[in-house]
Amino acid sequence: MQNPRWRQQGEEPDYRFTLANERTFLAWIRTALALLAGGVLLHQFSNSLGPRWVVVALAVLLAVIGAVLSVIAYTRWRANEIAMRTGEPLPFTLLLPLLAGFSLVAAAVIAVLMVFG
Repeated sequence: MQNPRWRQQGEEPDYRFTLANERTFLAWIRTALALLAGGVLLHQFSNSLGPRWVVVALAVLLAVIGAVLSVIAYTRWRANEIAMRTGEPLPFTLLLPLLAGFSLVAAAVIAVLMVFG
């Protein structure tokens, strides 16, 4: 398999930084899988929560966010690799506060459903 063009620019970074970037990518993938698993779990085993359409909507949203997060994980890994190769600062992302906010809203909805549903 041929290396992408971006891997041919700049200098090869220290392997420790490359491996750290890979571990971060894998952590994002684990988070995406956890969101997907949470959506499946919510959909399949939340018979006592209601209204049902809210539960289904939240389960679907968790799955979609998990899928989007897996794509973002790759683009973030790639951007970090390019920055390390070219000596640029690591790129900023709004993903962290957005993910934290989404987790807060999802937890609040589930808590409301458990109390009132």
